[in-house]
Amino acid sequence: MRERVLLSWSSGKDSAWALHQIRTAKDYEVAGLLTTVTEPFDRVSMHGVRREILQAQAAAAGLPLHEVMIPSPCPNEVYEARMTVAMKAARDDGIKTVAFGDLFLEDIRSYRETNLAKVDMGAVFPLWRHPTPDLAKQMIAGGLRAAVVSLDPRYLDAAFAGRLYDEEFLNDLPEGIDPCGENGEFHTLVFGGPMFESDLPVTIGSTVTRDGFVFADVTLDV
Repeated sequence: MRERVLLSWSSGKDSAWALHQIRTAKDYEVAGLLTTVTEPFDRVSMHGVRREILQAQAAAAGLPLHEVMIPSPCPNEVYEARMTVAMKAARDDGIKTVAFGDLFLEDIRSYRETNLAKVDMGAVFPLWRHPTPDLAKQMIAGGLRAAVVSLDPRYLDAAFAGRLYDEEFLNDLPEGIDPCGENGEFHTLVFGGPMFESDLPVTIGSTVTRDGFVFADVTLDV
């Protein structure tokens, strides 16, 4: 039997592609998606994606969703305490490993591994050290469909918010911006691809600036 893992799910392209890669490699069985949701906004933390879209993603992936609710602002000790509760529940269910879509930030990887070790769990990184220019093109060519839903205006013009994550977007990125946004330049919402049974019907709406970041609001068509 393959080892069951939870996948840290941001609602964006890297975690979605990690899901696809894990399923393709068949080394692990993804038992569920793990996401932090900011309570006051009822949206995915950092990405600002509406909770109903997050839930639709999990349904399209055919996986249970484990939501960890956090306040805003969220002190690090509160975040870690709530994640510890979630990890202990997962461990009690027989899950000993969490998969992440991180690409190359060593400090983030170390942070994750250190905190998981505290509850006797491990981590796997299926996309680790994959060159991001190649990975970005691989995702797009592989059928991933995504839109930019948040960005840091210190690195990208606000006009990039709401754009589709496609070849044209990559070509328009300023020099020095990672094509996967691994340095926090931008975040995406995945609404289609080989990790889903079917594409999500979404509408990309207006943009707002909040807490120093630019967000594009996306709604689920019903």
